[in-house]
Amino acid sequence: MRDPGLQPERTRLAWRRTTLSSTVAALLAGKTALHGGPSAAGIAVCAVCCVLWLWFLAVAHRRIRTLATTGDGGPPALSARHATAATLCAVALAACGAALVIL
Repeated sequence: MRDPGLQPERTRLAWRRTTLSSTVAALLAGKTALHGGPSAAGIAVCAVCCVLWLWFLAVAHRRIRTLATTGDGGPPALSARHATAATLCAVALAACGAALVIL
């Protein structure tokens, strides 16, 4: 048997920090979209940011739950599908933020 120590807790906290950062980015996207009067393009990009945030929130919440319910053998590895989804959400959210700054 392997003793995972505090690694699952550190990983769970990292997922929570990343979720908080994603929340701040989505809120700033909304603020930027409404600054100086709303435009159709700004509202559309803000809506995409919100959808991406919800998608990332779902992936992160699933991983946090998995880490919280691990047994003595340690947490299971993050699947490639979930890792890809989290990465795509983060990159797409950054791209949407950049688009809002340019608009």
